[in-house]
Amino acid sequence: MKNNKPIFETTTLWDFPTQNYGDRPHGDNKYSGVTPAFVIWNLIQRYTKEGDLVVDPMCGSGTTIDVAKELNRQVIGYDINPYRKDIIQNDARIIPLKDNSVDFIFIDSPYSDNIKYSEHPADIGRISCEKEEFFNELEKVAQEIYRILKHDKVMAWLIGDHWRRKSGFIPVGFKIYQMLTKYFETVDIVCVARRNQTSNTHIWHERARNFNFFLRGFKYLFIMRKKA
Repeated sequence: MKNNKPIFETTTLWDFPTQNYGDRPHGDNKYSGVTPAFVIWNLIQRYTKEGDLVVDPMCGSGTTIDVAKELNRQVIGYDINPYRKDIIQNDARIIPLKDNSVDFIFIDSPYSDNIKYSEHPADIGRISCEKEEFFNELEKVAQEIYRILKHDKVMAWLIGDHWRRKSGFIPVGFKIYQMLTKYFETVDIVCVARRNQTSNTHIWHERARNFNFFLRGFKYLFIMRKKA
């Protein structure tokens, strides 16, 4: 620390091969679709101060909770299928918090039904992005994020694109970004490169050549401020 200013990454491309940093675990790196902890660390350092309330509506294995607590922030993690005891079971489309009550929100949402997160019938991750229903349901989440976020505060949404042999390419990230601009102003868009992922194997490289598609090697991180 120098002049009480936080130290954080200044690059426009974040590339973190591991889930954890330092000597403490953050979430569970065996969890499907786990979020890189250092991405959350950067965001919390940049856009919050100690004592602020951080919320993650789709908390997964609890990475946001672990990072926020380590940085002395208040934190609430919700998930439709809680992975551990300190995650509150809740549907992200109806967040049980007051209007304008949260200082920062992070969400790493499904970008189709490519990962099996749970058997819960209300899990948005069970809906294919080939259906407009998928985007309609995520917009309900965005509306709730807008409602509970304080004026002029920031949210960050991590999302990937989709490719399947039958459906082809679907620009999920672009479609989510277009939807988010109805509620938020853009602060930044970051490309988060993914390493050590299941698609970085010989069999997926072979499939990519045979069926002529690119492996999804990154996610978009949309950093946005609540519109007045």
